[in-house]
Amino acid sequence: MNRVLMLLLCLLSVTAGALIVPPAATDAAATARRGWVPVGAGRAASLLRVPPSCSGAGCGLVVVSHPRGQTPEHLRASPQASVLTDALLRAGFAVLLSSDGGPSTWGSPADLTALGVTHATATRQFMWNGHTYALGLSMGGLMALRSALPGAPYPVEGVALIDAWVDVDLAYRSAASRRQEIEEAYNRVSAPEADLNPRWLVAHAGTLPLLVVGSRDDRTVPFGLNGEALYSQAALPGLGGLMQLSGPHLGGNRFTPGVAERLVTFYRALAAVCPAGAPAPCTAGPGARGR
Repeated sequence: MNRVLMLLLCLLSVTAGALIVPPAATDAAATARRGWVPVGAGRAASLLRVPPSCSGAGCGLVVVSHPRGQTPEHLRASPQASVLTDALLRAGFAVLLSSDGGPSTWGSPADLTALGVTHATATRQFMWNGHTYALGLSMGGLMALRSALPGAPYPVEGVALIDAWVDVDLAYRSAASRRQEIEEAYNRVSAPEADLNPRWLVAHAGTLPLLVVGSRDDRTVPFGLNGEALYSQAALPGLGGLMQLSGPHLGGNRFTPGVAERLVTFYRALAAVCPAGAPAPCTAGPGARGR
């Protein structure tokens, strides 16, 4: 009898044109969205999530810049990225999944300015303790690094990079498709000037706290010319580190509990150097000398 009833219900639903979504899929989608609050609107919208622990003594903010062609919604829905963001939330950090102005903006000045507005809006929505940290994935490394250098719209205490571009000139010369996107983002018909390149700015600004994760097997972003070279040139001793992995670009071993723990340890070390209430920035990096 139960089987007959089930068959009749299925036939009725098909006849009515109804789409039956499995409850497990609905629950998963709702769980992925739960707690994330939009900041901004349209193409520039970012997503903010604040841990419950922040309502007490306040908390720092980790701004996450996404890979090429992606959005905050991609990161929110990604089980791999969630390994990292969930660990940061459990550790007591608020997390802002930045739109960076669009899917393929390559750390442009206009989009850095827009991120400054997003940051100001986001930090008014919770008990922010005045300290901000950056995390850049692939293309997002350009925005993350640029936000920690002189001239940025808000102070950043330290930068973590995963398979990240840090040299926009290298990215520009690497492929025609990237060249076109960078010209559009920077509103130019040629490569951006040197003083718009985060790698050039670092060379003239000094050291900063860095945690760099990457692989020499990466055929998309040359690690030796980007993250590894940046670390050897600009890392502030005693904070962060160089985490060399194996495998292709943004492979699964970049999104493990081990990598998440390195991120948490890095940001907690910075928080210990710059406790809540200390004026930002207080690390001995480029931002400490003024903006």
